[in-house]
Amino acid sequence: MGSTYTSLFITYYLLLCLSLIVWSLEARDTKAESYHSVQLSSLLPANICSHSTTEPKDKGSLRVVHRDGPCAQQVQVHKSAPTDAQILEQDQYRVNSINSRISKKSIKQTDGTTLPAKSGATIGSGNYIVTVGLGTPKRDLSMIFDTGSDLIWTQCQPCKGSCYSQKEPIFDPSKSSSYLSVSCNSDYCSGLTSATGNTPGCSAAASTCIYGIQYGDQSYSIGYLSQEKITLSASDVFDKIVFGCGQNNRGLFGGSAGLLGLGRDQLSFVQQTAKKYGRIFSYCLPSTTSATGYLTFGKASGNVKYTPLSTIARGQSFYGLNLFGISVGGIKLSIPPSVFSSSGTIIDSGTVITRLPPTAYGQLRSVFRQQMSSYPSTSALSILDTCYDLTNYSKIKIPKISFFFGSGTTVDLDFQGIMYAGSASQVCLAFAANGDDTDVTIFGNVQQKRLEVVYDVGGGRIGFGSAACS
Repeated sequence: MGSTYTSLFITYYLLLCLSLIVWSLEARDTKAESYHSVQLSSLLPANICSHSTTEPKDKGSLRVVHRDGPCAQQVQVHKSAPTDAQILEQDQYRVNSINSRISKKSIKQTDGTTLPAKSGATIGSGNYIVTVGLGTPKRDLSMIFDTGSDLIWTQCQPCKGSCYSQKEPIFDPSKSSSYLSVSCNSDYCSGLTSATGNTPGCSAAASTCIYGIQYGDQSYSIGYLSQEKITLSASDVFDKIVFGCGQNNRGLFGGSAGLLGLGRDQLSFVQQTAKKYGRIFSYCLPSTTSATGYLTFGKASGNVKYTPLSTIARGQSFYGLNLFGISVGGIKLSIPPSVFSSSGTIIDSGTVITRLPPTAYGQLRSVFRQQMSSYPSTSALSILDTCYDLTNYSKIKIPKISFFFGSGTTVDLDFQGIMYAGSASQVCLAFAANGDDTDVTIFGNVQQKRLEVVYDVGGGRIGFGSAACS
């Protein structure tokens, strides 16, 4: 009998030890799965352009470059790129503009002045550039693509007012055989109000429609509403695309020739090419300013998880998402879903840093700081208040961050989408708080890095795939 009890005890003891070992390994694996192990150098941009090896070869695809990086040197006309503080300050202007557009409030600037809300225009300072052909014969122009804007426009000769500096020659419509003006009584002219937020004018002498679009940072474009041929590739050519031929332009557009609006309004490029592309486009934003991505029209890869597309009240041109929660390092934040639903959420290619309701951001920051407590903190970088001095580190561990959207879609951010590196001595959490919980939540372009983001506008959904470009 005694030996039986002894055998049972030994068996129980061995099973207990085995279970403790398994639990310990599982806990260790779970902890490892909650962090990105990252070479610090991979967060810092290089001075040499590195072209992605995963760029699509489809005919309707365009290479995407960051306007301030070495891959866009042919576009950049300034001797030096803007500082991180200037980029983040400009980003705040854009966020103010978006919120004023949705709330119909005035835009408050940092100098205490206010501008009237321009309901059809966000700030015109997007970050990513593609090259398209315009006119016959076609002239290649580098244009900022922007999901938060609708109107397509470029600078045109003659500059009757003023034109800002751009690297490529300014488009001259008199040298294009396919250029057409749009009359004042056309439907396109009357549709300008929703696309620009301003009532169109009319040139009495030529009965030509005049557009004007002003952005939140006081940049603007004014000129003739026109039609022209746009070429993406030899087989992707579109006649009579409506665009703005700007002859009085001002702004910080990084040497680009204008904007390619990809919003939901009828005058956007997405809507005007609907017959060919079915209102579907996708992009992958590169990991750093020294890498390349892509913008593709008409198709997407199969490895994508979709969530329903929603519409923001008073912001119908924006692409809305249903955000329900966030996790940091495997910890689901205890944020009531009503915090997100009351403000609404949009995804925007032109906003740099994701903006969260203060209630949500406070929790995200607190948990993130706890999990990064082994690294020395440092001073804030503009709107980014959680920064670390990583000068003495070659490898770091970053808590993983996931967003939970409608239809059970979980989007795991790439590690490049979690931190914003001003330098090795100032690497910051790439999120910021809105002014209050009523401001719209914005899923910005840093958080979209390396994700394949698919806009199936006709299907009423937005998709996310991982690691789609370098």
